[in-house]
Amino acid sequence: MAGNATPTRRRHLEAVPDHAGVRTRLRLNKLRLGITLFLLAILAVVSTVFGMMMAVAQDLPALESQNEFKAAKNSILLDASGKRQLAVLTGENNRILVTSRDISTQVKHAVIAIEDQRFYHHKGIDYRGIARALWADLLQQHAAQGASTITQQFVKNALLAQQNRSIFQKLKEAALAYQLERKWTKDKILTEYLNTVYFGSGAYGVESAARVYFGWNHPGCEPHCAAVLDPAEAALLAGMIASPSGYSPIDNPATALERRNLVLQKMKDQYMLAPSEYDSAVKEALPPRSQIAPPRKVSKSPYFSSWVEDQLVNRYGTGNTFGGGLKIRTTLDLDFQAAAEQAINGRLAGVGPSAALVAIDNKSGGVRAMVGGADFVKRPFNLATQGLRQPGSAFKPFTLIAALEKGVSPGRTFVSAPKVLEGPRGAFKVKNYNDSYAGVTTLAGATATSDNSVYAEVGYKLVGTGPIARVARRMGVRTPISKNPAMVLGGLKVGVTPLEMAKAYETLAHQGERVTGTLAPYDGGPVTFTKVTGPGIDDQNHVRTKQVVPQPVAQEATSILQSVVTSGTGRAAQIGEFAAGKTGTTENYQDAWFVGFNDLLTVAVWVGYPEGAKPMETEYHGQPVAGGTFPAEIWHDFMISVRKIRDARALAAHKGATGASGPTGVPVVPVAPPVQTTTPTKKPKRKSQAAPGTGGGGSPGGGGGKTPAPAQPTPATPAEPTPQPAQPPPTGGGTGGAGGTPGGGGAPPAGGAGQ
Repeated sequence: MAGNATPTRRRHLEAVPDHAGVRTRLRLNKLRLGITLFLLAILAVVSTVFGMMMAVAQDLPALESQNEFKAAKNSILLDASGKRQLAVLTGENNRILVTSRDISTQVKHAVIAIEDQRFYHHKGIDYRGIARALWADLLQQHAAQGASTITQQFVKNALLAQQNRSIFQKLKEAALAYQLERKWTKDKILTEYLNTVYFGSGAYGVESAARVYFGWNHPGCEPHCAAVLDPAEAALLAGMIASPSGYSPIDNPATALERRNLVLQKMKDQYMLAPSEYDSAVKEALPPRSQIAPPRKVSKSPYFSSWVEDQLVNRYGTGNTFGGGLKIRTTLDLDFQAAAEQAINGRLAGVGPSAALVAIDNKSGGVRAMVGGADFVKRPFNLATQGLRQPGSAFKPFTLIAALEKGVSPGRTFVSAPKVLEGPRGAFKVKNYNDSYAGVTTLAGATATSDNSVYAEVGYKLVGTGPIARVARRMGVRTPISKNPAMVLGGLKVGVTPLEMAKAYETLAHQGERVTGTLAPYDGGPVTFTKVTGPGIDDQNHVRTKQVVPQPVAQEATSILQSVVTSGTGRAAQIGEFAAGKTGTTENYQDAWFVGFNDLLTVAVWVGYPEGAKPMETEYHGQPVAGGTFPAEIWHDFMISVRKIRDARALAAHKGATGASGPTGVPVVPVAPPVQTTTPTKKPKRKSQAAPGTGGGGSPGGGGGKTPAPAQPTPATPAEPTPQPAQPPPTGGGTGGAGGTPGGGGAPPAGGAGQ
């Protein structure tokens, strides 16, 4: 039995499957398959890269700046109708190609120091820089550093590939950069790169930039101004490459100075600049704004078109913007623009002060008119977009909205009297001008008469500076808002721009919704162009809205601001139909505002001296310039002209002459507002204005008044004198508008904030 059992057991054992062996064989097969696929993948990648390397080699001749220069085509800006030419972006006219010997060694060193420290050590792709950038991004959890080399940046610029940032495009650029390093010398790559860089203010290429920013400092330097730049000048230009507008000595001098000094520091750290040269360079001043000479623009509205240029460069790159043959349909209405310029000239010609104006379409968020200065060639600084000035009581709607959101009723009564308000940010002393007070008035009445005694209590005691700052931010003010006590009356540590004020008030005109678009320059910003077409580009703007103020609050605030025009400090802005807005005047009449809206447009008007805080105590027919004078009158004149243009277009469309878009070239009819029968010859005794039943007001910035120096600095503004009926614009020559340097915008004057 035993002998018979053994074969049986053996047969049984042989019948049992070898599971372990099967699993082993399967793993081996999978491993072999995986290795095979991996090798095939590597082969495919190598083949693809090799093929790409060979394919892109044919693109190398096109990268030569001479060839790119010949292929460049001007881009065209059109007005809102899409039919009239607004400007030509003349890239090839503003760009001067130079050779390596015509570029200062200091410029080359500065660019390498800030843009690509390992330029002379890598082969087009800096793997060490990529690793460093990835590590910095991981540590800060956002894109903190870039890793592209000068060679890669040059390839991107030359290929007009700013917008197309696909993986394939980046691989192509890397392959081209590698090939370029094999074919060209480092010096040639750097020279070609410097010929393609945009430096802002219409300066395309390093030679053009040297002439624009420093030609004044090197008389007779043409045609080789880039060859004579000193370290400080070279560092300023090198620092601007990353952001021509952000580091512009015209638009942002403080930031530009900080960036320039950073470049100088890096040059010293990399032994490109001796310590003694560094010490001397950091002490040099930036080029004065009055000396910077941008190339003459082929534009009917150079302040606006220059602003749009920067946005196009940021979105589409320098090559596309100036040489890509783009057609850009902007939001600017040339008829409205002419009306804005005429409204300013008609009031301020020969008077002294200048003005800035921004008009925004309530429905689309598009900028329809912009006056940023009187002479772009002499003073390219754009007061409309960059002029930070104290808003005075034009800021009060933010305090009003914050109060309404907190549940403060417009009919709630307050005592209008001298006050010392204690709060978390110290004592706030408020005193109305000329000791004129309403006694008891409502929040709505205090808005119409701009009573600061009431507004100080509402803003500082009931609401708080933090909520008011947040309201301003939600509605469209991008400049950081200070939280000092006087900010509730518009006494800010840093001012605001007319563009910001127009954008914020537009929120009320659109029922509490902030209106923007997909082509806006920043989230929630105004729209400046609505359609862009060109080789490989076909972009269309789409309107976007966001509710940032509750609709009932927006409607209530609008109704209150309407009373400012019908019976308050802004009566000179009456246009015979719905209009709402707010006046603003700062201490010693240094800044005067009117910001308002009707059903069609929201318009901000600022009047003052561009060079800085200079009082306007007699410029209004011997009287001070307050918000209810020139600013409200300019606003009135502009809106009347716009209405005439609108009516003429509606009539033409009805007749079928031009279709729904309306006619072009509608003449701007001079405005003849109600004639003032008597003109005061001496400065009037300023009294607060009170709507019937509300009492007077005034104060440091509202119903008028100077404020004694409080525990903390309190920006002051006088009350606006009672507005006289609007006068007809004077006839004759002269130019109006704003121009020059940004004046103001720093720490507010001592005292209070004005109407």
